[in-house]
Amino acid sequence: MTAQLEVRRPTSAVRIPGTRISVRWRLRPVVVTVTAAVTTFALFCVSLGTGDLAISLPDVLATLFGRGDTMHAFVIHDLRLPRAVLGVLVGLALGVSGAIVQTIARNPLASPDVLGVTAGAGAAAVAVVTGVGGHTISTLSALGLPLAAMIGGLLTGIFVLAVSALSKGGNQRLVLVGVAVTAIMSALTQWMLVKADIRDVGQAQLWLVGALEPRQWSQVWMTLWGIGGLTILAIALAFPLRAIALGEDVAVMLGVRLTVVRLSLLLTAVLLTGIAVAAAGPVFAVALIAPQVTVRLSRLASPPLLASGIMGALLLTAADLCSRTMFADPLPVGVVTAAIGGPFLVLVILRANLATAFGRAPLRRWWKSRK
Repeated sequence: MTAQLEVRRPTSAVRIPGTRISVRWRLRPVVVTVTAAVTTFALFCVSLGTGDLAISLPDVLATLFGRGDTMHAFVIHDLRLPRAVLGVLVGLALGVSGAIVQTIARNPLASPDVLGVTAGAGAAAVAVVTGVGGHTISTLSALGLPLAAMIGGLLTGIFVLAVSALSKGGNQRLVLVGVAVTAIMSALTQWMLVKADIRDVGQAQLWLVGALEPRQWSQVWMTLWGIGGLTILAIALAFPLRAIALGEDVAVMLGVRLTVVRLSLLLTAVLLTGIAVAAAGPVFAVALIAPQVTVRLSRLASPPLLASGIMGALLLTAADLCSRTMFADPLPVGVVTAAIGGPFLVLVILRANLATAFGRAPLRRWWKSRK
């Protein structure tokens, strides 16, 4: 059995010269990561060339490397590139945060949306847009919509983490508290929309859908520094995260400080989601889909962080491209991701229920018999 596993999942170890540090890697996850990165870059270039002024792929590449003409340089660098870069960053943040939450919760249906971060950010943004709430909301309005949304998401996520840490029940309690807080924040958002002026409701609804509207480079750079730093921190904590995925007892035997590491990772996921929501609005389903697609392609026990982040960037870039090219009027990217995430969620639930009822082996035999 061991020999079969080694043939199906070849592994290698590389030692860093001059140190005692070695890195163990598997071929299939590396291939999945590289393929997703190359596909993301290809879609990124296609997205830069798509618009009212169509630009060919060679011209896009030439412009990116500083050899394009003045007109193409203006269209790509000043008009299209900020939006495309923001889509990659937001997808990366959602993919990494989704992988963290699903690994810690040990639940494929868990995502940062379940922790209430998205709902809390949406409630804060709607309060700012509609002006419902008095002096506190006036203070948030002075901070600006993105910053207010990030503060709302962070406070909601920290509240969920604190309540779940004080309660017994472990990972399942975290999901239950998150679902309850999400319901409360959603109800609060709907109440503010009902009480607000009709002209403000339209603007709030547009933000709640999630959209990669044209952005300025100053906003993109702020998002880049925040998401880049948190992603590096998450990857640095990848080893204890893999240990936690094996079980709490195994993680403790390996020397992992379980409570500190779990809270640090969850806080990192909350921060990543808060920055992503502040930059592009609550883009649903990416944090749910990206880790699950990655773990199935990689055939690992838990979703790898870097590959999940790149897969999130790929999904969001593809969804943004589809929203601008497949319809007469461009749609917000959140509509496309939600349309994909709904059937995917149903598929995951059905698969889990069938596997629980009949077991995985009968399902495999039934599937093979149909081929």
